[in-house]
Order: sequence, then structure tokens, then C-alpha cells
Amino acid sequence: MNDPSTIRRLYGRRSGHKLRQGQSALLEELLPAISVPDSGPIDSTRLFGSERPLHFEIGFGSGEHLAYRADLLPDHAFIGAEPFLNGVVGALMHVRDQHLTNVRLHMGDALDVLERLPDGALSFVYLLHPDPWPKARHAKRRMVNHGPLDLIAAKLKPGGEFRLGTDDPVYCRWSMMVMNQRPDFEWLAESAKDFLTRPGGWPETRYEAKARRKGHEVWYFRYRRI
Repeated sequence: MNDPSTIRRLYGRRSGHKLRQGQSALLEELLPAISVPDSGPIDSTRLFGSERPLHFEIGFGSGEHLAYRADLLPDHAFIGAEPFLNGVVGALMHVRDQHLTNVRLHMGDALDVLERLPDGALSFVYLLHPDPWPKARHAKRRMVNHGPLDLIAAKLKPGGEFRLGTDDPVYCRWSMMVMNQRPDFEWLAESAKDFLTRPGGWPETRYEAKARRKGHEVWYFRYRRI
């Protein structure tokens, strides 16, 4: 079945409200300075000048989680990929305001960057509140499919962690079904409480807060790369 690893098409809007002058300046000045290079292999040394634990966030929204983790772990390196223009601006504001020097951004498809990393390069991969594509005919668009997961598994080092968060019950069930088919990932949950409670070091994003206001449950999945 086709999935995001073969379709390579980004659906939905790429931009929202009109940017203010200061936001446009961030795109023109800061983004080029911290963007992932457009071509060639990449690793922490090329991006940050030294070898260090490398984290990757797929679709970082407005960058709250990415910035929190980067601030929490200043000796680690972080790559975030997001196709939505206003989300990238949000992340740039976090980078500027929190003086984060350990973040690199890509405005576009995360898979285009992931495949350029060496196998076993990543310590963490984050996929938080991805578009659930709730209709069955759109299931092939979900990031939790075997094609993207094959790539994520290849880039995670043994013992590395894949974190998935969702407030959509369809996506929750789908993810459990797909991940349970993966012999290369171990689910780090011993009871229901383990995936109903936000783990330490996992901040609440605005998407999660919005889901909570709507009365939605939120599920937190942690998988170890075997």
C-alpha cells in the first residue's frame, strides 16, 4: 500500500494568517542561518560542529515541544521539520527568545531530511498529534505506516526512542495496530496508565491543550528501537 514514504505529497494548507513584519524578518534572517542544508548527507557534526545525541521531530507545530526539549537538553542536538509556514515562524520565535543554539529547522517534508541521515544516527524521534486522516480511504496518508516506520527504525540507534502522541481515537487504534506488527520496536508500557499519563520531559503543546478543552482524551506512546 502506498504511504507517505512513497507518495511524497504534502496535503492541506501551507500557510495561515498573514505574517507581521517581525515574523517576516525571522524568515528572511534567522531561518537561513539555522536551516538544514538543502542537499547532501547530514549528521550532528555537519549541523552543529560536534558529535552529540540527535533528536528529530516530525511536524513540530509551533515548536513548543521542540524548544522545550532543546532547552532541557542543551548538550543534545535537535532537528525539526514542519511544512506549515506559520508553524515555522512560531519555532523561530522560540529559538530567538530562548537563545537556542542547538536547533536546526526544515520547512518541508520530514522524510526528505530523515533519509539523508546515517542509519542509527538518532536518539529520539517525535511525532506529536499528527494529522489523523480519520477517513479509511485516507489511511495511506498517515505517518504511522510501515514505509515511514521503516525509515524511522533505520535512523534510530538501538535503544533509541520513538514517541507518538495523539488525541484522535481512530489514530490511536490504528497506531496500536501498526506498531504491534513491528518486531523492531518495543512498546514501553506495562499498564494503561503508562500511555494515559504524559511522561516526564514531555510538555503540553497547544494542540494537546486544545484537545483537552474539547474534552478529548490524549494518548502517549513510547517505543524503544530494538
